[in-house]
Amino acid sequence: MALSDMTLQCSDCGAEFLFTVGEQEFYASRGFTNYPKRCVSCRNARRGQPRDNFGGGGGGFGGGQRESFPIVCSNCGVDATVPFRPRGDRPVYCSDCFSRMRNS
Repeated sequence: MALSDMTLQCSDCGAEFLFTVGEQEFYASRGFTNYPKRCVSCRNARRGQPRDNFGGGGGGFGGGQRESFPIVCSNCGVDATVPFRPRGDRPVYCSDCFSRMRNS
């Protein structure tokens, strides 16, 4: 079956938009069986909104920014940040040292 560009109508704003052969091939390669319902600008506007009832993107519950805490690496002495509050009774490592220790 030969593909050709298609003109579709946006379900949000009603504007016509082009569904190109390249986009159709991409959809087919991903196993998508439905055509897009929204034009590019409506899709982008929709992506800017939270997707669920848990506060938006980012996967997980809450979304938002994650708090970082400054540390001095217990191994190399470099200043770094970690995504948890250090307790003080255990060594804390920068991401490079942590990765090296984890892999060995």
